[in-house]
Amino acid sequence: MKEIKKGKITMTIIIGIMCFILVYVMFMQFKVVSQTDVTSLTTKRESELREELESWQSKYDDTANQLTQAQANLDEYKNKINDTQASSELLDKELQQAELYLGKTDVEGQGIIIEISDGTSNVVADDLISLMNELKTAEAEAISVNGQRVTNLTEFADVDSYIVVNGTRLSSPYTIQVIGNQKYLESGITAKGGFSDTMTSNGKNISITEDNNIKILKYSGNFEVNDDISIN
Repeated sequence: MKEIKKGKITMTIIIGIMCFILVYVMFMQFKVVSQTDVTSLTTKRESELREELESWQSKYDDTANQLTQAQANLDEYKNKINDTQASSELLDKELQQAELYLGKTDVEGQGIIIEISDGTSNVVADDLISLMNELKTAEAEAISVNGQRVTNLTEFADVDSYIVVNGTRLSSPYTIQVIGNQKYLESGITAKGGFSDTMTSNGKNISITEDNNIKILKYSGNFEVNDDISIN
């Protein structure tokens, strides 16, 4: 009886931690929106604003799906609360998923390596954003760009001749490592009229190779939010 009671207490604590992580990620996404420079937004074209809105909408939808999944898992925990082994396995799995979601764990496995470089025209942030969307649609498990781990909070921005990722300036060529199902990933990019064709037609270089031993390191930064920044 004591073991069951102790197991329930442990379960409650860990579930609380899981909920905190998901709510924290959602809070950070809304915080980033509040930090956007409104003045710069007013100077953008309607098409640019639409693309940016779609990018944020995608992030919100992804976070909402994570929260929905968390609720479903909580219901599953309740059904298995008296089964110590089963609940332990579920918690281990959820903790691993949370770390993967936040990019806080190293990942190894098979996948593809994409090389993108400037040609008659330069690679820009929007190119990388489009590629990230394609890879996520193809169920990529982990992504890095020139060694920078890509998470759901990663931003891509053009600064002079560089592309800033996770606050780090990157320049051409760009090496994108992706872990996931090689068939899904490659077909998602090389489909007729898809990302690869678009890059080539716009005078940019792209190559894709399969690799069965890719290692993507965890995100080395932190998720601190600066409360001092406000909209002017």
